[in-house]
Amino acid sequence: MNATVTTSELVVRTRARRSRRRRTVIAVLTALILVAFAVSLMVGQRFYPPGDVLAVVLGEQVPGASFAVGRLRLPRAVLATLVGLSFGLGGVTFQTMLRNPLASPDLIGVSAGASAAAAFAIVTLSLSGAAVEAFAIVAGLGVALLIYLLSYRGGVVGTRLILIGIGIAAMLESAINWVLSGAGQWDLQQALRWLTGSLNGVAWTDVVPVLCAVVVLGPLLLAQTRRLATMQLGDDAAAALGVRIDLTRVVVIVCAVGLISFATAATGPIAFVSFLSGPIAARLVGPSGSLMVPAALVGALLVLVADFSGQFLLGARYPVGVITGVLGAPYLIYLIVRSNRAGGSL
Repeated sequence: MNATVTTSELVVRTRARRSRRRRTVIAVLTALILVAFAVSLMVGQRFYPPGDVLAVVLGEQVPGASFAVGRLRLPRAVLATLVGLSFGLGGVTFQTMLRNPLASPDLIGVSAGASAAAAFAIVTLSLSGAAVEAFAIVAGLGVALLIYLLSYRGGVVGTRLILIGIGIAAMLESAINWVLSGAGQWDLQQALRWLTGSLNGVAWTDVVPVLCAVVVLGPLLLAQTRRLATMQLGDDAAAALGVRIDLTRVVVIVCAVGLISFATAATGPIAFVSFLSGPIAARLVGPSGSLMVPAALVGALLVLVADFSGQFLLGARYPVGVITGVLGAPYLIYLIVRSNRAGGSL
């Protein structure tokens, strides 16, 4: 009896400790996001004190600050936060559902589909603005559906979906290169700026669609957290516990791809944020609990910090996608090498 009580108490204490750690991580990440957000509003070609920034945010007119902060820095910071949340949440959803850290939307073709459509719209159709974003969103959803259908054989196996996605991504990258090879100088500059992943020239009109996607699709995706956790036990075990596997998977994919597509349409494919957010969150939170909220916060923090670093800390100005690409590529190589040494595979 004493042994049973001791074991029960140990389990309770372990769960409580893990829960405290999770809450602490979420609180710290939220605080860091607020700090990074505030710094991005205050610092620029001219520094504005916190009082002026707060006055502008509250709608007051402050000479100089109303334009620099209200029209330039604030929409950029808001969009950086929203796309970071979208990339982080969408990426960790794929990684959790397929039980593989390589199952990131920017590695399995979803982002490449949106990019190919945007490049085609800019170069071939001479479109811009909302029309390019619409092409990117529809293409991202369409490529995700194609990958799902091609990988479905009485169910979806993570390895099969990843390999098919990587193959389609390679084909789409070739299509992008072909489109760019025939582009005029102006269209080429526009397309390359978009394909790099950039927050330059952001306006409030760019923020609204991503905000709507986060508000609508984010809660729908978070509502699937418990079902996704059950699916970690395997499809058979999850089905035995009452989870409707195929329906859950379709809902999750549509919501995650929707978030990724809207974010990509607004800023271009910001490299590796979807890929990095989940593993970083897992290191911070530990072995238990859902990673969806922590990964979303990590994504937002990554984009905010990378964008600020690209603007002010490196001696020259770089798009945010260049900075995240430099951070993400070494981790991808490390992950593949570690998998090979452990005798694993994709």
